[in-house]
Amino acid sequence: MDKKKKRLITRTIILALLVVAIAYVVYSTATKDKTSVLQVGDQAPNFSLIDLEGNKHVLSDYEGQGVFLNFWGTWCKPCEKEMPYMNNQYAQYKDQGVEILAINIAQSDFEVQKFVDQYGLDFPVVIDKTKGVRNAYNIIGLPATILVSPEGKVTKIVTGELTEQQIGAMMESIKPQ
Repeated sequence: MDKKKKRLITRTIILALLVVAIAYVVYSTATKDKTSVLQVGDQAPNFSLIDLEGNKHVLSDYEGQGVFLNFWGTWCKPCEKEMPYMNNQYAQYKDQGVEILAINIAQSDFEVQKFVDQYGLDFPVVIDKTKGVRNAYNIIGLPATILVSPEGKVTKIVTGELTEQQIGAMMESIKPQ
């Protein structure tokens, strides 16, 4: 066999191996499990975030209490509208075992503190600087509210603005018995 034929066979084998490898990568990427979407009944993903006063809030530390997680931004008009409602309901439910954690999505401490001061918010406000918590909870639109039972299970997922009555009913639903 001459050199040209050997080279052609070698190149053909290498090309065939490359095609098989590419086909395998495409197939395995297309069929692998997608990131599971958070659903009612799931265990709420644990997280740790720092509030504006420098206090650490770890979701699992609230076991035994209902937790009203609210994802928001200062630029979000519906978020702005529901914050005073949340503050009013927090005043009613904080001594009944219901906690609010307002999770701002990656804004500066200055912007968030200005907003908190403007509305006189009494509940903990934390900033998800890396968007890791937002991603863990599959949050796309704001505002978004996730209710977590005293046992740490997701009981409700709502995207969009809430009325004060809805917030009150939601807090009542996660109040420890």
